[in-house]
Amino acid sequence: MDFINKILLQAKGTKKKVVLPESIDERILKAADILLKQDIAQIIFVGNVERIHQEAKNWGLNIEKAEIYDPFNNAINDRLIESFYEKRKHKGMDMAQAKFTILKSPLYYGAMLVDMGIADAMVAGALCPTADTLRALFHCIGLAEGVSLVSSFFVMISQHKEFGKDGITLFADCAVNPNPTAEQLADIAIDTAKSCKSFLEIEPRVALLSFSTYGSSAAPEVEKVQKALEICKTKAPKFNIDGEMQVDAALIKEIGQRKAKGSPVAGKANCLIFPDLQSGNIGYKLTERFGNVKAVGPILQGAKKPVNDLSRGCSIEDIVNVTALSVIQALNNNQ
Repeated sequence: MDFINKILLQAKGTKKKVVLPESIDERILKAADILLKQDIAQIIFVGNVERIHQEAKNWGLNIEKAEIYDPFNNAINDRLIESFYEKRKHKGMDMAQAKFTILKSPLYYGAMLVDMGIADAMVAGALCPTADTLRALFHCIGLAEGVSLVSSFFVMISQHKEFGKDGITLFADCAVNPNPTAEQLADIAIDTAKSCKSFLEIEPRVALLSFSTYGSSAAPEVEKVQKALEICKTKAPKFNIDGEMQVDAALIKEIGQRKAKGSPVAGKANCLIFPDLQSGNIGYKLTERFGNVKAVGPILQGAKKPVNDLSRGCSIEDIVNVTALSVIQALNNNQ
């Protein structure tokens, strides 16, 4: 069974509620129809009830099992506004601004549904930029305890089964943080290890990547990665996290044994942590295009509760897959 089918099967029947706030987009409605029919998630829409049902009807879709929260006609609205105001008043927000934000922004409304436990996760980004999704996440839900930032990972699925777990490797962070500090890089590594254990159900072997392996080069960029490793050893000694190492040492057994002898990770890494966003974004796209590797994501990690971002060019399949992944994150949050 491939990774995606496994995730869909794991999500099926769990009854987790996922908010899809961009409720009149054709792709969102068609994905919701699939998700509801296959019992992958219970769906919550944000918007006008009649308009959403009419849009679905126009496309011949059945969304009758979905819940719809109308920001201008729902008994829960005052609770959402009050809770949001309490979160933001220290930033100078007054009640009128809180009301305007919640009632005018489906993303903020949806994120508050997640924060208050009415929904388990949110998936957005089909119509809005990543920055908008992240702002709603930060302002309404916030970071998990002990985490300094939200980061992301891609699930990279290769036909070459010798890499990672039967060809599956996690790449992080390739979408969110331009130039993480050593402390932030450590958090990215630790969160990715947790994600690996949750999604792949294997022990993570995390490589902190660099152009240097075990001190073969000296530069501030290398020192940052070395410092991140020391932080990882202190904060999460149970995980196999090692570095700094070049990508060939991380992935190729013979090279890993030669360049990083004795490493518990070298030559068998299943998580690759890039030192900055430039290298991460370039790395995953090169792998995807030149290596004919399927990239699933980005999946966000580090938040108190799951919120995930879509590309504005996403397909219906993308929405279904990311929603299923969000369900698995919600399940793991409850453990």
